[in-house]
Amino acid sequence: MAKEFKNLVEILEHSVATYKSSPLFGTKTGGSYKWTSYGEFGVQVEQFRGALADMGVQKGDTVAVIANNRVEWAVGAYATYSLGARYCPMYEAQLVKDWTYILRDSGAKVALVANQVIYDQVKPLIDELDSLERVIYFDGPRDSEDSYQTLLDHGAKTPAAVVHPDEDDVCGFIYTSGTTGDPKGVLLSHKNIMSNVNGVHQLLEIGPDDVSLSFLPWAHSFGQVVELHCLLSMGAALGIAENVNTIIENLSEVRPTLLFAVPRIFNRIYNGVQQKMEAEGGIKQMLFTQGMANSEALRGMRERGESGGLTAMMNKFYDKLVFSKVRARFGGRLKYAFSGGAALSPEVARFIDNLNITVYEGYGLTETSPIATCNSPANRKIGSVGRPIPGVAITIADVEGYPSGTGEICVKGPNVMQGYHNLPEQTAKVLDEDGTFHTGDLGRVDEDGFVWILGRVKEQYKLENGKYVVPGPIEEQLKLSPYVNQVMVEGTNKAYNVALIVVDLENLGSWADKNGVPRDELLTHPKVKELYQKEIDRVSASLKGYERPKRFALIEEEFSADNDMLTPKLSVKRRVVMARYGDMINNLYNDDKTAAA
Repeated sequence: MAKEFKNLVEILEHSVATYKSSPLFGTKTGGSYKWTSYGEFGVQVEQFRGALADMGVQKGDTVAVIANNRVEWAVGAYATYSLGARYCPMYEAQLVKDWTYILRDSGAKVALVANQVIYDQVKPLIDELDSLERVIYFDGPRDSEDSYQTLLDHGAKTPAAVVHPDEDDVCGFIYTSGTTGDPKGVLLSHKNIMSNVNGVHQLLEIGPDDVSLSFLPWAHSFGQVVELHCLLSMGAALGIAENVNTIIENLSEVRPTLLFAVPRIFNRIYNGVQQKMEAEGGIKQMLFTQGMANSEALRGMRERGESGGLTAMMNKFYDKLVFSKVRARFGGRLKYAFSGGAALSPEVARFIDNLNITVYEGYGLTETSPIATCNSPANRKIGSVGRPIPGVAITIADVEGYPSGTGEICVKGPNVMQGYHNLPEQTAKVLDEDGTFHTGDLGRVDEDGFVWILGRVKEQYKLENGKYVVPGPIEEQLKLSPYVNQVMVEGTNKAYNVALIVVDLENLGSWADKNGVPRDELLTHPKVKELYQKEIDRVSASLKGYERPKRFALIEEEFSADNDMLTPKLSVKRRVVMARYGDMINNLYNDDKTAAA
């Protein structure tokens, strides 16, 4: 029977004792990965706990962190938890004004930051914020009193007793960026997090032989809880990716058995593999196509309870000859992948599955710690987000324009947050008195208890013909084209949908060179418009007629956090995009010609 944890400190103590000599964190330094063991991690946590305690951090205080994934981030977290204090993560990519707001709102006493640049921006806030007393930087030199290494040395001489928190104690804030307004601090208790950790223990078999490549930010609930806390509790290892641009290279170095990612990563794999096979051509492409068809047939047979027979034998043949070579690009050991954060296209899920990498899709929000539902080896339906995890109940609330049984997904269980920090009115809008959380997501529950996601309630709009449209799933489908980097679909009170497409400059540029299109005409050339129309027709074939965009505009400017068109967790700020490109979008309804910029 899986061990039941009551708090994050129990996880630390159990895993450091049980897996003391096993590798925990891998960091690339000097051209190769160096590994920190569970035992070494435990020593650093003990030392840093002493340093934090000497700075006056105690139960109920807040320690903030502004850094990408790294060993020191996790040390800071578990040192904080073991003092009964709260950990509040932020992104390096956020603006100073966002850091300032969160530091003030959370009442952070100490801020841990990645480097000198951030340190120089945050240190002056000590004079501005009443609560902030100290700023520590991870990359600081040993002769600086504010460097991480100096604090470790100091903490080794001033040990502090471990505080074992109550399960209802808040262990941290995770600020949801939202697409409008200031971020909201989601208060999560140890019980909230443990409901997810213990649930994963019951659903998935992960252990000391497993390795993940960590690139999902731990500042976000998916990366922090599902990857960091869960894997640490199971004795697995995490190789930390250098950055998002080195993921493929790092996959071959870390050779993970597990991959936690968002749909965008799986879309890249889908497009990348297909493009490579097309470029190879000849016998290799033929074998790949035949192998994919065989895998598709085998999955259908197994879903019907059939053994597979000759089809299963052929799958082994194609796996050895073709698919194993594809998997070698990802290190050669990848068996399972876990997708969350947005809806994963069933087409992409089946494609990854056919490569003999099983994809488990789950669903949740920061407010649900984050997992609410999850597919598992015992219960899995491609296209769904699985069944509720143990202890969680899902209900559907009616939403105008949708039939009974389809509506807003509501979650009740030990995973539901304590509330939004300092925002009782906002909390009351989403939390019923009985603890039911209204997610704002559209969905349904099928006859087998599997949950299916349709999109966001607040993003839905009505066309002139009265049809309701949820743009999210349409956008995800359009992004299956290798020539579409980002996209926003719009059609509020209009006759049809249109699409604002951020082109994939690398893939489009390569195509243009092969097809005689000048680089300075990438957005305007008739051949390019024809290409995008064909791509839209191809990837949207499975959509309903009224959902398919009838016209489109092409732009080069990416949606990003820097230009305020994306939140830190990469959600599109539709109002900001409309403010910038509204005229272009409206012109699509006024002009028969496709707009370009």
